[in-house]
Amino acid sequence: MKISTSKVFVFAVMLSLCLGMGGSVPTQDPRNEKWEVAVDPHKVMGTESCQKCHASEIQTWKKTPHNETFLTLHRKPEAQQIASKLGIENFKSDSNCIQCHYTMSSKQGTGPLEAIAGVSCESCHGASKDWIAVHNDYGGPNVTKAQETREHRLARFQQSIQLGMRNPVNVYLLAQSCYRCHTVPDEKLVNVGGHNAGSLDFELVSWSQGTVRHNFLRTDGQSNAEETPARLRLLFVAGMIADLEFSMKATAKATQKATFGITSAQRAQRALERLKSAQEKLQQPLLQEIINIASSVKLKLNNREQLETAAAAINELGVKFGATVRGDDLIAIESFIPPKDKWK
Repeated sequence: MKISTSKVFVFAVMLSLCLGMGGSVPTQDPRNEKWEVAVDPHKVMGTESCQKCHASEIQTWKKTPHNETFLTLHRKPEAQQIASKLGIENFKSDSNCIQCHYTMSSKQGTGPLEAIAGVSCESCHGASKDWIAVHNDYGGPNVTKAQETREHRLARFQQSIQLGMRNPVNVYLLAQSCYRCHTVPDEKLVNVGGHNAGSLDFELVSWSQGTVRHNFLRTDGQSNAEETPARLRLLFVAGMIADLEFSMKATAKATQKATFGITSAQRAQRALERLKSAQEKLQQPLLQEIINIASSVKLKLNNREQLETAAAAINELGVKFGATVRGDDLIAIESFIPPKDKWK
């Protein structure tokens, strides 16, 4: 795993935390094929490792489709049709399904892999074995979260992220977790199996702030708080950037002019056009860099190297966006944010 420790990003973390909006450093190299794997199953600890401190979040998660898929996916007629076309006999052991629909783990880190849940905590926040002890340490064995110093909190967040945690303190890490699966980057699954080429109506604010929202931190577990308008703006823009990044990466994988490649390219172009519309109002330097990079490459077959290089650059700028841009600076796109009655 490649860890960036550049002074620019470290300063961005410190600045954004002082402003109360969070930040991070990049944790993985998007040009590494293994980066596409959502989590390392040998480092998955399971929801039980989160339960003690995040009981309210767990109870909310249990009522979501993310959890229910563990019991329902294999029963759906459309899923059974896809499985038949691909020769899948066991939904919970075949890689075509487990990458996005299940949380996989291995007993004691060395045994055979098994599905232990649907889309769960570590599916989105990263396998926790390497970072959970750091995440749970507020400054010593007798120090509570309320007693933690700002300096320790900064160090704890930074170290946790460096160890692989996708901490939503940086909205782009959150966006990446969602789009990694909601773009379905598997050509055979789409062209042969007939799986859709991703959730084409996926939009980060409306999909993250409805049924799956589990924002209990600000209320110490008492209520599932709505995000602030400033945070929603950050999520909205981060979602567009992530949509562009992952749609370009999917396009890069296309080997034939068929549903997967065509849909991925169209989605990437749509994401680019949406960013351009936002940029007309925002005039944000980082967004302009992203637009320039995406506009410089062709969304076509046999262009994998250029598309992946562009997507890697967009990834780095997306993380920087999440670490340095304030939601208050994005008020010009307030009218773009989906209203509450559109949240899923």
